[in-house]
Amino acid sequence: MAESSLPQQEFTIGDPRITESSGLAASTAHPGVYWTHNDSGDGPYVYAVDAHGRTVARITLRGVELRDAEAISLGPDGQLYLADIGDNLDGSWSEVWIYRFAEPEQLEDRTVDAVRYRVRYEDGPRNAEALMVHPRTGRAYIASKHERSGHLYQGPEELSPTGINTFRRIADVPWVTDGAFSPDGTRLVLRGYFWANSYRWRDASADPIEPLGSVGVPFQRQGESVTFATDGRSVLFGSEGKDSAVWRVPLQGDQLPDTVAESGSSAASAAPSGSAAPSGQGRTAAAGASRVLGLGLFVLAAALMMRKRRRRAG
Repeated sequence: MAESSLPQQEFTIGDPRITESSGLAASTAHPGVYWTHNDSGDGPYVYAVDAHGRTVARITLRGVELRDAEAISLGPDGQLYLADIGDNLDGSWSEVWIYRFAEPEQLEDRTVDAVRYRVRYEDGPRNAEALMVHPRTGRAYIASKHERSGHLYQGPEELSPTGINTFRRIADVPWVTDGAFSPDGTRLVLRGYFWANSYRWRDASADPIEPLGSVGVPFQRQGESVTFATDGRSVLFGSEGKDSAVWRVPLQGDQLPDTVAESGSSAASAAPSGSAAPSGQGRTAAAGASRVLGLGLFVLAAALMMRKRRRRAG
């Protein structure tokens, strides 16, 4: 039976310590496990949550004081990257930080050492909530979050633990709360509170992202996280809040990573039986409806942003 193209609730994060899940990364070393973290008010902790929503490990970063952790990403070297990049006052921090540590071989509570990378943007401080480490090149990217205009920033070819790592603006993007590369690195998904877009990744191009349309993100209380499933066929969306649900959304057509499409999984096989991939006209109509809905949701998104700012200020 073909997989449904509709969003399906995957699990609920039941750990009472995780009330502001702000990042999500699918483990490659431990199938069915996802890494997450709170975005503020918690210690230097990263949690491993299984497919039933149960916490199976809590990792403590030794000697680290997190300010506003907003994203987590898994690199090609089996390393996890935790991004302390939030800045709700849009310029109050002269620099932000990324912490790197090895994904543990055993899932158990432990304390680990982490490498710290100092980060600045070429055009000055800004708020950001999305870190994406490319699964093939290991290069780090950050998407800034702004009510009017966000940007995608590219880090150095290799992050340096000494000195400053300057991130250069390479593209314009919407109001982003998280992002993720597909396992083969050919697709990028960026999400906001109530929307998600898919892009073809063209690393060597002057214009590295080619829009492929919206992804059917479910309605969530405060949508803050996204990760690709390890097989590349779907993406998972998470939210802040106590007992927050993680949803799985299957991908179709051009939004499937190249390696998945090349293996014979086309839009027809991903769509429900008896249905076809959306035509160009259908995609246009859907995009128009999405824009209309987006106008209404923008006000709510702005209210959520103000709430976060007031919470940080308090």
